[in-house]
Amino acid sequence: MSELIQQNWILFVIALVIGVAVAWWIFVASRKTTVRKDSEEHEKQGETRAKRNQALIDAPPASLANEMPPATPAGMAGAGEAVAAAAESDAIAARNVEKEKTSEAPAPAPAPAPAPAPAGSEDDLTRIKGVGPKLSKQLHELGVTSFAQIAAWDDVEIDRIDSQLGRFQGRIRRDNWTEQARFLADDDTAGFEAQFGKI
Repeated sequence: MSELIQQNWILFVIALVIGVAVAWWIFVASRKTTVRKDSEEHEKQGETRAKRNQALIDAPPASLANEMPPATPAGMAGAGEAVAAAAESDAIAARNVEKEKTSEAPAPAPAPAPAPAPAGSEDDLTRIKGVGPKLSKQLHELGVTSFAQIAAWDDVEIDRIDSQLGRFQGRIRRDNWTEQARFLADDDTAGFEAQFGKI
């Protein structure tokens, strides 16, 4: 075997080089990833799509919008008028129960908007991890402009604000905004970075 290797060592080296080149091409060269920035036109199209989708999300369910009374079972293969009347009364009772369910839980009265922060005390809300420029703008529209406001939120206020965040719902609790805002309102950068990482 060693004689065979000594006689054909050039072929073994060439095979090894070809094998390494093929492996490199499979695992490295064909996996190129490019990063490109979207143009303003694509951003505008994305915002339009998001608004259209939000309108679909906010629309009432189709089952409530197109509520039609069920057809009366006339001509039920000789079952007679008594069965048809009983079926109709069952359908009416089912509709009444459904209406009672929807009317039982009245919509809660909207909570008052948070008191606006004093003039000149607007904070850079994007310093809170999980809040980007779009979310910061949305919070400003809701009257939230300072870390102190966010730090003072209780569960009811969190639920109220969260329900108005659209596709960003759930971020307040998931990213722990209230605790982050407490550190930032107190200018405790060291405490913030110890718990949430570098600003």
